[in-house]
Amino acid sequence: MLGRVVAGRYRLEARAGEGGMGVVYRARHVLIDRVVALKLIRPDLRGETHLRAWMLREARAANRVDHAHIIDIHDIGETEEGELYLVMEYLVGTSLSSELAKGPTQLSRAVDILEQMCAALARAHDLGVVHRDLKSDNILLSTRGGRKDFVKILDFGLAHLAMDPRLAPKGAVFGTPEYMSPEQARGEEAGPPSDLYALGVLFYEMLTGQLPFRSNDRDTLLEMQRTAPPPKPSAIKPDVLPQAELIVLKLLEKERRKRYQDAHHLHEELKALQRSLPSTPWEVQADPQNAAPPPPPPPQSPGVIEWANRAALFSRMVSRVYPTGNTPPEVQTGIVQAWDLASRATRLEGEVASHTRKLESLERRGRALRAEIGRKVEELAHEESRALRDAAAEQHEAAKLRELVQVAERAAGTAKAQADQAAQQGGNPTTLRAIYERAGAAAALLEARREALGEREQKAAIKDQQARDLRRQIDELRAQLARYAEALEEDLAAGREKVASRTREGINFEKAFSDVTTLLLNHLKQKPEARDLLQELMTNIHTGSSNQKNNMVPESRGPNL
Repeated sequence: MLGRVVAGRYRLEARAGEGGMGVVYRARHVLIDRVVALKLIRPDLRGETHLRAWMLREARAANRVDHAHIIDIHDIGETEEGELYLVMEYLVGTSLSSELAKGPTQLSRAVDILEQMCAALARAHDLGVVHRDLKSDNILLSTRGGRKDFVKILDFGLAHLAMDPRLAPKGAVFGTPEYMSPEQARGEEAGPPSDLYALGVLFYEMLTGQLPFRSNDRDTLLEMQRTAPPPKPSAIKPDVLPQAELIVLKLLEKERRKRYQDAHHLHEELKALQRSLPSTPWEVQADPQNAAPPPPPPPQSPGVIEWANRAALFSRMVSRVYPTGNTPPEVQTGIVQAWDLASRATRLEGEVASHTRKLESLERRGRALRAEIGRKVEELAHEESRALRDAAAEQHEAAKLRELVQVAERAAGTAKAQADQAAQQGGNPTTLRAIYERAGAAAALLEARREALGEREQKAAIKDQQARDLRRQIDELRAQLARYAEALEEDLAAGREKVASRTREGINFEKAFSDVTTLLLNHLKQKPEARDLLQELMTNIHTGSSNQKNNMVPESRGPNL
């Protein structure tokens, strides 16, 4: 596969790894010299239509979220052979699983990593996207702008857009058992609380250096996720901060409703925990031996401008070898073809560059708009989260007041009955007065509690209405984003097809130029008159390539000298 050009645009340079659904390669865009990660669906899964659908959904879901801590998706499509491919940003870093293999993580570092994941998931959940398979292997820690442990969440391969039809068979269990929520372990639909549960497992692992549930048997592990309470982190590592332990245990609640209401709520708790920690930074100077590897080297293939230089050298050789003009017809035809191919390739390169610039501009505009809508949705969702929590708090207080009202109603009823009975029987005025005062006080208390209950219910209704208004705005923005994303994808697909078509044409030109070059070299290599120009041509081939970065064709298949 190495050296192969996928979709006429991406040359595979090295195998980077293999995920659950695909093989990942380091690749290079042959037109704009951008290094990317390209995932091809695994050969043994090509016939699995539901996995292909998941892979398509991976790109759409991640692209719609468009968050700094979620891997960027550049392109998606099918090759001419029907293979599905996904093009992502090329990342250099260390997986969280590699860091966890070293033992427990310092609290300030663990909270920093979790806070970034939580921010990304808040945006994803706001836009209806659930990861469904969060685990330490899917978290990459890199360095960006001098900032250590910059988090990137990978592989939304099982991400689920809430409005999409169900692609998985009913009752199917997908995910990684060690990080799977109880509802997923029961085969139920995963939602945002499932991702929060996985965050709880990751936080537990960072704090203690081990998973909350461990077993070599998958069924046993799933049963533990469904029913077994997790050991307290402090039982494993006594110095775990109580506030951190409370967050972990709340995330690992078996009932969804007992976990955090949403990622925004958790994010607030994490930020509060961060503020309470000592200000001494945990960062240390990077060990040079563990430094990130340098980026891939630039491509070593010449641009088409070199074609004209080579055609000129061949013309000079032929003029020397045949000064009287008695050039063999096939050689003369080869010279004409070389010049024609160089000219056509140069024009084609200009067209491709123009189409590519338009595509890049469209992608930039799309990313800016998606980010803007995403930020608006995030702000509204944060307000909605607060409104819902305030409404829940008011409803809780109202429920307590309802109980007090019922008590007051019974007391007032008893006092009134006693007063009515005393009035009928008559008696000592002092005693009657005391009975009536008790009845009046009970009635006043009942009225006060009813009034307080009404105020609480009114506040709860206002907060609930605020939350509904915010949800309506969020839904409108999400619908706007969906419409825009569909229109953008159509425009991008059309532009990419133009580029791919032109690039395939360029590859054909390259092959033709290589063939004519071979013909001319085979004819001229034994001619002493052309020896110095042949040496110049060889030098041109070997050194000219390093001076050209933007290539119309994927690689120079130069003649065999």
